[in-house]
Amino acid sequence: MTIQKPEMILIDVDGTLVDSVPDLAYCIDEMMKQLDMPVHGEARVRNWVGNGVERLVRRGLVGQLDGEPDEALFEQAYPIFLDLYAVNTSLRSCLYPGVQEGLDYMKAAGYTLGCVTNKAAQFTIPLLKDLGIHDDFENIVCGDTLAKKKPDPLPLLHSAEVLGVTPEKSLMLGDSVSDVKAARAAGFQIICMSYGYNHGVDIRESNPDAVIDSMVELKDLL
Repeated sequence: MTIQKPEMILIDVDGTLVDSVPDLAYCIDEMMKQLDMPVHGEARVRNWVGNGVERLVRRGLVGQLDGEPDEALFEQAYPIFLDLYAVNTSLRSCLYPGVQEGLDYMKAAGYTLGCVTNKAAQFTIPLLKDLGIHDDFENIVCGDTLAKKKPDPLPLLHSAEVLGVTPEKSLMLGDSVSDVKAARAAGFQIICMSYGYNHGVDIRESNPDAVIDSMVELKDLL
């Protein structure tokens, strides 16, 4: 499928703009140590990221993608993680290669840019500021901005409304099945990054409109 030139591009954060796993894995393992439980390491945590930190903590406690920990244990663990992540939001995280060039290209080409993430605002805003890209976006919707988050289409439709663009003229740039589902439900086009967090599954299986390895490739695609 060819990509129709959009007026607005909404971009996901974790796994799309930012590799935040090093900080998230550090916090999960430090949390596990405080609970006298075995640590997991960055490689395992990488497959659990992508549905918000509450889900990540639950996965850390059970040591796998699916399943639920004891609720009392979760109630004990979650505040520990939040405290850790508040001071480790961007110490080890970085922009993926090509992201800065991609953002510069999109801005220079006159696209309206918005950010849509499932990450809570208390972590998203400092992270984007620390990495120097906060001001590239005309609107930022976080996981706790609205009543629903991706894969629900609400954050995308809300962004389109705020920025005055119709869904048909809108494009989502993401990395996970949740981004694809949200985009399809909202009537957006969807391009996915090949390198992101999709629980170890190739994002091509979700059939986005296109898959690219670097945001530098947007220039040719758009």
